[in-house]
Amino acid sequence: MSEPTAGPITTTDLDFALAAYTEDGDWQVAPLVLRGEPDLSALVSALRRYPGDQGVVGMISVDEDFFILLRVVGGRAKLLISDVTAATEWPLAKQVVDELDIPLVDDDDDQVPAGDLAILADLGMSAMDLGALIDDVDLYPEEMLEEIADALGFGNQFHEAIESIG
Repeated sequence: MSEPTAGPITTTDLDFALAAYTEDGDWQVAPLVLRGEPDLSALVSALRRYPGDQGVVGMISVDEDFFILLRVVGGRAKLLISDVTAATEWPLAKQVVDELDIPLVDDDDDQVPAGDLAILADLGMSAMDLGALIDDVDLYPEEMLEEIADALGFGNQFHEAIESIG
């Protein structure tokens, strides 16, 4: 058995995990409460607990390295990861890549997103705008998620939730 390239992701490796949803037309943002090692099924389960007129959006930033957008609408989860190469180092990223059924890439490949770029299109951020944002190599994942929150109209709530965690 070969040694893993990195240990399991721990909650301390998470910069943050937030749930954003609308209730009576107003955005609400809350930190996700996760127990133990976060994995994809735990994140989806945590998001399913939230109401939402248009589902719930999970925003997960990991070690200032990559982010995951999860959108749970009804019983269905949509996924987007900002950098597929993160799957070579992070078990959570590998779970996302496996769920998306895409091949594992080398960590020296280009950092490209994978998943549903139109994940937020009906909420106000087109696939093209989201793709262009992720392509900005000068931004950290938190900054990208902040821009997404601003574009969707919950920038203030996003900042308040981040401050309440840190």
